[in-house]
This record gives sequence, structure tokens and C-alpha cells, in this order.
Amino acid sequence: MTQALDGVALQHRPMLLAGEHVEGRESLAVHFPFDGAEVASVSLADADQLEVALDSATAAEPGVAAIPPFRRAEVLNAAAALVASREDALARQMTLETGNAIWETRFEVQRTVEILAFAAEEARRVTGEIVPIDAVPRGEGRHGYTKRFPVGTVLGITPFNAPLLLVAHKLGPAFAAGNPCVIRPASKTPLSALSLGEILVEAGAPAGAVSVVPCATRLAETLVRDPRVKMLSFTGSAEVGWRLRQIAATPRVTLELGGNGAVIVHEDANIEYAVERCAFGGFMRAGQACISVQRLYVHERVFDEFKERFLARIAGLRIGNPLDADTVVGGLIDEAAAEKAMGLIEDAARGGAEILCGGTREGTVVALTLLVGVSEEQRVCSEEAFAPIVALAPYSDVDEVIERANRSDFGLQAGLFTNDLRIVHRAFERLEVGALIVNDVNTFRVDQMPYGGAKQSGHGREGIRWTIREMTEERLLVVDPR
Repeated sequence: MTQALDGVALQHRPMLLAGEHVEGRESLAVHFPFDGAEVASVSLADADQLEVALDSATAAEPGVAAIPPFRRAEVLNAAAALVASREDALARQMTLETGNAIWETRFEVQRTVEILAFAAEEARRVTGEIVPIDAVPRGEGRHGYTKRFPVGTVLGITPFNAPLLLVAHKLGPAFAAGNPCVIRPASKTPLSALSLGEILVEAGAPAGAVSVVPCATRLAETLVRDPRVKMLSFTGSAEVGWRLRQIAATPRVTLELGGNGAVIVHEDANIEYAVERCAFGGFMRAGQACISVQRLYVHERVFDEFKERFLARIAGLRIGNPLDADTVVGGLIDEAAAEKAMGLIEDAARGGAEILCGGTREGTVVALTLLVGVSEEQRVCSEEAFAPIVALAPYSDVDEVIERANRSDFGLQAGLFTNDLRIVHRAFERLEVGALIVNDVNTFRVDQMPYGGAKQSGHGREGIRWTIREMTEERLLVVDPR
């Protein structure tokens, strides 16, 4: 046990199978990415236990669907209150499994409270609309309306980088819509998912409505292929997501995938504010966010000023032990991720890029890196870095830089700093992204907004109300009252 973890008892966590704690035949160790110390172990579900999870969820479908909306809202509000009351413990646990700085994991707990509270509100208004059947002569005398019905068992597969709030984006809307939910969390960060599943059951969700089953990747694919799963909600890498969509038994699949986010800073921007927000967006979670600032384009007239201010801001961001309250940026999830990041930096340098700062690592902690002179074709621009690396480049023409920003297989969100509404509208019309964030970075997200991407960045939308639409089936009733 390292000094950082002194006094932290090694714990073992069973899986949550149909709302009950169940041990598995095998277990998986969970490590603190900062120094590799083992902090916990979790039970792994085998094929028989995954059968139990799906059987229990399927059996629970009618009962969960029959829970009245006000009661679903009560459960979700109770869950939100429990999460809020356990902020310290949940944040520390999350830092230990992710390596994210403790201020970031506290913020994530707070966002999780908001997600559950919004899900509670939306549970009360899962509704349809009146359809004007009599708008044509042959519909005279008839009435029509739609109603949304839960689709059934939802399978949520979640990544390592935000293991509490991204699970909440599956569990909360699923229960609000009246669906049981089975969560398969990332193998490196299963603790937060287990905690949130336990909290939802403690808050009053029926036992069969919630399972959290860490398991091997090959077994996770059997869940995806199973026809008892009525919807797959996946957040993770593009490579894995598009493969799962191909093999899924259900046609109802939403994918929240990767990005290599572009931000444009025009000459009329508030440079000081743009620098502050770009530093946040580029290095939050050590760059391990699909909406991280990765490609940063600054107008040539303000490029030098921006660059100097940005370098000074980066120098003021403390990196290191994520449990330290003064640490702003922690490390990456493991040594392999750090090695990949260094490979991207070295590849860029070989291609002629200049490293203005960073470019080194110590264990899983990669120094905050700013590059200039990177071409759009180099891996650090064409791939998702998922690391604390920002490629900075000047531009002179707005239309040209919009085209440069579009030279990507990804299209999640983009940022634009300008006060010129003509440029805003041009960018909104032409940028191939799921959202354009004006006078802020692409990293901006509030959890009730529709969230998702274009191109290889995904399919469908999250954001509680939009997720509930994905997790429900609209049905039409037409009545002739004669």
C-alpha cells in the first residue's frame, strides 16, 4: 500500500444481480492508476449469472412498466439525495479507480445528482401528442393520440473515464421510462457503477429492475447478441461501438462514441476567457473525454497573444497525485494509455511539429502538451488522442478553417469563440457536428441537453428527455367514437 492510499482498506465488491449482492467464481482487481496499487476487487459474472440478469430483467418488465410516473420520480429523487449525501465517499472511490483529480470526481458526483433529479422530472411527463386525424375529410369524427411505452430491458455498456455520471445516463432514464436496466461497466472502473446500482435499489427500485454485472468482454458480447435485450445504449470507442451495432440482436441501438474536438478562436474573441476555457477543455480528466479540446484553431491576428497566454495558463495547472486537493490534472487510466499518448506526440514531432510544452511522462502522468505545426493528416489530429494533448494552429479565413475542422471522421461537438453572428450561423450550417458551442469550448455539456454526434461519433442522442425518447416506443391510437 502506497503512502497515497495509507489507511484505505482493500475491499471486495460482489456484483449486483437483480438487485442482490452475489459473488462470482472469479474476481477482478481494481487499481489506482496513479501508482498501480490495488484498491479493490470485484466479482465477475459468468455466463450463468448473465442469464440470471437477463431472465430477471425480462420478468421484471411488466412490473417496472406498471410503476406510476409519480412513484418512479420519487425513487429517482430519493436516489439523487442518497448520491448527494455520499459525495465524499463516491468522489474518493472514483478517483481511486480512474485517477481523475479529486475536484473532478466531486464535480461528477454533483452532475450525477442533477441527472437523477432531471430523470425524476422527466418520469412525470413521458407522454405523447394529439394527432389531428380529422384534418382531412376521411378522418372526420375520429380522434387520435400517441403514447410512449417502455421498450423493455435496456443494456447499458459504459466506459472508464466518467464511471458514475455515464452510468446515471443509462440507469436514470431507463427507470424513468419504465424499463429494467442491466449495466456492464468498464473493467477498470466498476466500483462507481456498482455503487449507483445499489443506491437505486436502496431508493426503492424493484430488485429485478437493476443489475450491474462486471464481466469479460467476450461475455459482454453475448449480452449484446441476446434477443431479450430490447435496447443497447453504448458509450465508448468508435471501433467497439460500431462493431456492437453490427452484432446486436436489437435494432434499437444508441452509440455515444469518440471525437477529436475542434475549437475556433476568432480575432474578435475575448482572448483571456478563451484561454481559460481552452485550458479547461483540453486538460480536464487529463484529456480523457470524448469532447476534449484536441484541435485548436486561432486567428492569425491574435495567434501569438493567445499562444503566450495559453502557455502561461498551462504552466499554472498542477499535475500529479489525483488525491491531492491542489492537483488540477491527474494521470491517464493506465501505462498503455500513457504509452499511446507518447506515441502520438513522438509521431507528430517526427512529422515536423514543435512541442511548445510537455511531451514527457512519469508513469501514467503525461505532461500537459501543446503542439504547433501539426498537419491535419497526422495521427494527433486525425485520431482521438484521449490524452492531455492539444494541437494549436493559426488560420486566416473563416470558411477555410471550418473546412479544416470538418477534415475528421468524427463530429461530436465543436467550439467557436466569436461575437459575429454571421460567423456563428455559417459555422452552425457547415460544421459536421452534433452541437456547436458558441463562446465556449466543445467540452461544455449540461446533462439535460441533447448530446450526440455525427459521422463516426455516434448514433442517437443522450440527455435525459432525448434518452427517454430512445428508450420508449411511440404507439398511435385512432378512435372512431361511433
